Amino acid sequence: MKAAVIESVGRAVVTEVPDPTPGPREVVVEVAACGLCGTDLHILQGEFAPKLPIVPGHEFAGEVVGVGTQVTEVSVGDRVAVDPSLYCHECRYCRTGHNNLCERWAAIGVTTAGGAAQYAVAPVANCVKLPEHVRTQDAALVEPLSCAVRGYDVLRSRLGAHVLIYGSGTMGLMMLELAKRTGAASVDVVDVNPARLETARRLGVSASAADPDELDRPQGWDLVVDATGNAAAIQDGLGRVAKAGTFLQFGVADYATRVTIDPYRIYNQEITITGSMAVLHSFERAAELFANGVLDPEIFISDRVPLEQYPRALEQFASGIGRKIVVVP
Repeated sequence: MKAAVIESVGRAVVTEVPDPTPGPREVVVEVAACGLCGTDLHILQGEFAPKLPIVPGHEFAGEVVGVGTQVTEVSVGDRVAVDPSLYCHECRYCRTGHNNLCERWAAIGVTTAGGAAQYAVAPVANCVKLPEHVRTQDAALVEPLSCAVRGYDVLRSRLGAHVLIYGSGTMGLMMLELAKRTGAASVDVVDVNPARLETARRLGVSASAADPDELDRPQGWDLVVDATGNAAAIQDGLGRVAKAGTFLQFGVADYATRVTIDPYRIYNQEITITGSMAVLHSFERAAELFANGVLDPEIFISDRVPLEQYPRALEQFASGIGRKIVVVP
């Protein structure tokens, strides 16, 4: 079969690899679409994945075309979105409900072959059936949405909160859509990319700007979300949190990224600084929200490109052009 392969640091190619075969409790999915993500760039840069080469792609959906000998939950022909999370279910973190922090954490498309290919293997437990009205090629959005749902689980946001989001790429826009539906009093977005900021305005924001100084909230925001991973944005956002407010590190920063904090202010103003890592008990809820129309795929997906153009698609994604880019095998 044809697949994208990150062969070494900085090098991605499209080549032929062996067809996958399912284990007893696994299925083979014919991939309809696979989204690109910041994690893919980190893998390309030599971070995150334990070893190369790897077939990337942890955001994908498709049709079941093969099932293992012990699979009864789905059948050939079913359309599914795939949760890429692979947990050991044995370590301290798994046993205390923090599976996303698993000591043996792994993921389809990160540590094992993923969905940037014609076919991919997944545990049947990771497959969520899609209702008839959901287009399979749109359902690659379910995985990133499940990360956003996890982010809001961490925030434990209350009704009437004032929210500031840094970044209006895919994840920032998803956090915007969830903020609107969780009773926020206002949702403001900051981004230096005019095209992306225009999309945020199209989805409906209270205010938007390239510089947060242009926004009128001198007392700060109850919830500040960084969806960029950019050091300057993170540093600025930490200073915009209102008293008793929360800062969520949601964007994936480079390993070397550093910012400074003000311990006295954190103490004196009871500010919470927290993070959200990937998916946790949120994939099925994201699938239901997606099926109920929480996102408009035509707005969120800016580019649908053939699998053969995967290396070029990575370059486009890294340049910040477009929103969600999906490859279509």
